[in-house]
Parts: sequence; C-alpha cells; structure tokens
Amino acid sequence: MSETTTDDAGHAASVPARLDHRIRRMTGRDPDEPHRSATPLELFFDLVFVVAFAQAGTETAHLLELGHVVPAVFGFVFAVFAISWAWINYAWLASAYDNDDVFFRVATMVVMIGVILLALGIPATFDSIDAGGELENTVVVIGYVIMRVAVLALWLRAARHDPAHRRTAIRYAVLIAFAQAGWIALLIVDPPLEGAVVAWVLLVAFEMAGPIIAEHAGSGTPWHAHHIAERYGLLVIITLGEVVLGTILTISAVVEAQGWDLEAVLVTVGGTMLAFGLWWVYFIMPSGSVLARHRERGFVWGYGHIVIFASIAATGAGLHVAAYVIEGVAHIDDTAALLTVVVPVAVFSVALFTLYSLLLREFDPFHIGLFVASLAPLAGAVWAVAAGASMGTGIVLAALSPVVVIVGYETVGHRHQADALRRSLA
Repeated sequence: MSETTTDDAGHAASVPARLDHRIRRMTGRDPDEPHRSATPLELFFDLVFVVAFAQAGTETAHLLELGHVVPAVFGFVFAVFAISWAWINYAWLASAYDNDDVFFRVATMVVMIGVILLALGIPATFDSIDAGGELENTVVVIGYVIMRVAVLALWLRAARHDPAHRRTAIRYAVLIAFAQAGWIALLIVDPPLEGAVVAWVLLVAFEMAGPIIAEHAGSGTPWHAHHIAERYGLLVIITLGEVVLGTILTISAVVEAQGWDLEAVLVTVGGTMLAFGLWWVYFIMPSGSVLARHRERGFVWGYGHIVIFASIAATGAGLHVAAYVIEGVAHIDDTAALLTVVVPVAVFSVALFTLYSLLLREFDPFHIGLFVASLAPLAGAVWAVAAGASMGTGIVLAALSPVVVIVGYETVGHRHQADALRRSLA
C-alpha cells in the first residue's frame, strides 16, 4: 500500500503507507502482486548460507583429498540437505507471508542464528562420520531445530491471522513440530552410526512429505511465482561463490608452487569460465513465467533444486581438492582430483535438464542431444588428465561443458524454448 504525493518540483511520488515495523497482521500476500522482488532482509538472510555452504565444502574437500570418498559424500549430503531444506522452507513461507514487521524480522534473525550454529557443528559431524563410530551431530541438529522452530512460530502466526489458509498453516506447524521432535529424539537416543543413518533417512522423508501434505490441505499458500523464482536464482548465485572461492584457492596453490605461469592462467580462465557457464545455463530455465501459469509444478521444481544447490557446492569443493593436489599435500592423484570437479558438473547438468523438461512438460530431442553433447568435454577432461595433461588443462576442458549448452541455446535452442513456452502458457 502506498500514498501518492508531490515533491518540491510538483512531480508525483509514491510514499509507503507504513514506514515503521511494528506488529501487524500476518495475512497472505497477493500471489499476483506486480513488481514483487527480493527484500533487503531476504538478501541479508541469504548471506549466512555462504558460511554454511563454505563449511560443508571445506570439510568435504578435506575428506576427498584423503581418498575417503564414502564419508565425504555422506557428510556432504547430510550437511547440504539441512542447509538447503531450512532455506527452502523459509523462502516459500516468506514469499507467501512476509509482512516485514518486527516479529517476522526477529524470527528471521533466529533462523540465521540456527544456520550459524549448524555451520559450526559441521566439522565435528564430518569427523565422526569419517571415524565410523557414533554420529556427532549435536550442534548441527540443535542449529537445524532452532531454524525450524522459528519457522514453526511464523506458521502459527499465519494460522491465526489468515483464516483463508488457516488449515494449511496449522498442518505446516504440526508437521514441523513432529519432525523436530524426531530430531531431538535422535539426539537423546544417540544410536550408533548405522542406526543414525536409518533414522536420518526416515526423518528426511517425513520432512519432505510435510509441504506436500500441508499444501493439499486446502487452497495452498499464496506464494508468488516470480518472487520464488528470483529467490532460488539468488541462492544459486550465492552457491556459485563456492566455485569462485575454489578457483581462487587453486590459483593460489599454483602461484605458490610455481609462480605465475601458463598453468596459473589456465586455472584462472577455466575456473572463471566454469562458474560463469553454470550461471548462464541455469538462468536459461524460464522458471517464473511457467510457475505463474502452472503452480502445481512448484513441488518438483522446488525440491529438484536441492540437487542443483548440492552439485554447485560440490563443484566448489572439487576445486578445493584440485588445490590440495597442486600443493602436493593430497593423497589422491590428478585424475581422481579432477573427477571431484567433473562428477558434480555432470550431476548439475543432469539435474538442470531434468528440471527443465519437467517444468515445461516436454522432452525436446534437441535439448536431449545438447545435454549429451555437454557431457563430452567432461569425459575429455578426465581422459586428458589421465593421459598426462595438467590440472589447469583439465579444468579448462571441463569448463567447456556449459559452453556447449550456451552455444546450442543461443544459436538454435532459444527458438525451441519459445515454441515450448507458447504451448505451456497457452
């Protein structure tokens, strides 16, 4: 809401109806609100997740360079799910109910505190997984529960203030409460690692079923399609920061070992190309416009992004491993190290093409061919390094994977997408 007034020059100007942040009703926002964009609070909120992703990436890279692949993968999945799931639940709630009052702001701060605690607990969790004894996840679970309880409080407010969606909001609150009771029970029982893994899988399944059950309880929450697409895109950009950080660490390792030479240039160009290419191909997906027309596709799209976030963060971790190899402190060879970069990029490609096809409900043969072609540079990178090429050369070749998609889309693919969009939005 805003009021129209005039400035000193007589021009019309818009003044917000409310400039304070005192308590106000938490009613649902208009899902068709024009020009809806991310708020400064949401942007600030996202910055905390940089720390969490960085912590998970660092610990994963350490275990990978030791050759402890299984503990690294399990620890990474454990951490990234907790980070991504907490962010996803807050993002969708904020899209529907962000009223920017003092309660909502303080609840957001509590979520941020939980993220920081979770990040602080990640190293101990990775160490316990690597040791194979009891799972040390106390700080991680406490941080996660704090995040989820803050969101639960917001759902209770929505249930009180928004009669039209009260049934849905209450279901969210009840399901979140049961899930957090499960996590706390897991801490109290403290089973051995195998039992903890089984309990973790069951609790994750329950957590992910929660929004599906809640949203089908009534008319669904009034989330904003273009706003939620922007929010996901912003987290993708933040996660790409891990790729940039991994590139910097790798360049630093090269320069420290042998000074500024061709290898340093190759790593600089390859790492930057890789980050930029992943950014480019992600934003080819026309998320906002399709979700606005087909809101029922939000679940597959939203849940599928967990794999997108994880694969980008894992690419950054792989570049950390490359830095360890160049420094000469890694316990794996160059080919194995390059695989820690190549595999996440391949997972990103699979996830993105799958999401793209499911979002548009079309399996375009051209785009399938483009996807297959994008895997060729990754295979070529591994072959080249195994044959004796440098790590920098391998990173440059891997960076050509998104370039293949970019060239195909900008020359031919955009016309296929335009046709698919016309059919989807009709």
